[in-house]
Amino acid sequence: MDCGHVSLEESDKLKSPLLPVVHNEEPREQQTVGQHLQTIFTPTNCYIALGPLLCAVVCLCVRLSGDDKTTARNMLGVLVWIFAWWLTEAVPMPITSMSPLFLFPLFGITSSDDVASSYMDDVIALVLGSFILALAVEHYNIHRRLALNITLVFCVEPLNAPLLLLGICATTAFVSMWMHNVAAVVMMMPVATGILQRLPSSSSSTEMVPPAVGKFCRAMVLGVIYSAAVGGMSTLTGTGVNLILVGMWKSYFPEADPISFSQWFFFGFPLALCIFVTLWGILCVMYCPNGSGKALSPYLHKSHLKRELEMLGPMSFAEKMVLSVFGGLVVLWMTRNITEDIPGWGCIFDGRAGDGTVSVMMATLLFIIPNNIKKGEKLMDWDKCKKLPWNIVLLLGAGFAIADGVRTSGLAEVLSKGLVFLETAPYWAIAPTVCLIAATITEFTSNNATTTLLVPLLIEIAKTMRIHPLLLMVPGAIGAQFAFLLPTGTPSNIVGFTTGHIEIKDMIKTGLALKIAGTAFLSVLMPTLGITINFHDYRAYIFASKAGV
Repeated sequence: MDCGHVSLEESDKLKSPLLPVVHNEEPREQQTVGQHLQTIFTPTNCYIALGPLLCAVVCLCVRLSGDDKTTARNMLGVLVWIFAWWLTEAVPMPITSMSPLFLFPLFGITSSDDVASSYMDDVIALVLGSFILALAVEHYNIHRRLALNITLVFCVEPLNAPLLLLGICATTAFVSMWMHNVAAVVMMMPVATGILQRLPSSSSSTEMVPPAVGKFCRAMVLGVIYSAAVGGMSTLTGTGVNLILVGMWKSYFPEADPISFSQWFFFGFPLALCIFVTLWGILCVMYCPNGSGKALSPYLHKSHLKRELEMLGPMSFAEKMVLSVFGGLVVLWMTRNITEDIPGWGCIFDGRAGDGTVSVMMATLLFIIPNNIKKGEKLMDWDKCKKLPWNIVLLLGAGFAIADGVRTSGLAEVLSKGLVFLETAPYWAIAPTVCLIAATITEFTSNNATTTLLVPLLIEIAKTMRIHPLLLMVPGAIGAQFAFLLPTGTPSNIVGFTTGHIEIKDMIKTGLALKIAGTAFLSVLMPTLGITINFHDYRAYIFASKAGV
């Protein structure tokens, strides 16, 4: 290696400073005290300070009755802190979701090991495996192929607007059964708007646009966002609320059998089906008047959908394998626990394997099976998993951690006294009341936050009333998913609202009728179908002893 010869150019480079020299620098203007204060007291910084400030006020001023008043009061202060940051989004929601990891130990609520265990259990494993499979479906464009095929079935000639609307809504509901509501809406909204782009717009078209066209556009967008919410109720993986409910049941009642995928499906699917049919009927009555098909037929043809499907080409080996893995996962979920008389495959492992076990196992197969596109390449790799929604995973973990903190600190018992009026009411009145309370709160907070706050209180009320906790927990969790009135109720609503096809008055008009219908169906099915699918088999497990769980 020649180290003795250095060219003139290289010598100049060595002598040049590491940082550029700025000549003739103009004097910087000194900021005044007022300008300094403006940079400090921004709305975001005020919202950041609001959380610890409210926590301090609660810890110093609030007086609670109970055996361990200090721990319960600290838990209430931490709860106010977390919810203030969640509502204002002053701190990113995923970061706020991790705050229990340091707030709980610092305030003496629980140890760091205990709170950290809430962020990874079987439910979280189920979510991670499901999200990886959903990413595989999205990567290979399977959702679009599925949507186009199903829509082709409903796009008959002559065009029937209610039937086409049914096809889009049913496809969205089906997709939402197996992945998060927001992901389902993000996947299906381009399919819906792609159909609507063929229709004339009143702002861009010089021709006279029939009123039926504008109404159908609103029906299509409303159908997608509401169908995703309704479809998500059917399965445990459809929405985070169901997972939070299952996690809280497991946390509060560890000696009871966990709620299985199939058990929830046998209750959630009939409920979702009733609400879905009602949704379709509401949209048809309000937005698909007689003659809609005739007004839309000049712009929508079956040939358009066939052309888009042909552009996707034949189904590849990778798509078939992803669908096979996905189908295998659903079968394993449904057959782990079948009935008391017909045990599922879970009995082979003495109950050690859960839904999260098979979810991660089937997701792992995606990293083993080749895709036959490129030599050595598998169906999935970790680069494709960078889009995993860790914010939702952390939010679920925070929900479980808060539920444990509310229970162990005694705060749930204290707050439940505020709903003591429910103890004297008959159950037929309690279920709709609980559902409406949750459905009202969820319009202003996230579905997951509503469930996290309300369900522990309902458990304490159920203990006092000596009724099965699920008879209150399920209406509370389902009601938390009825965020139908405002765009800010859930991110799915925002996705639909930003398309420009709907207004707030459309959501209120449709969502209010849907919320009332959903509450009525839940009130009927909970004490009937909920009993027949073994939601009542655990009633002897807590009330025999004074200690409860």
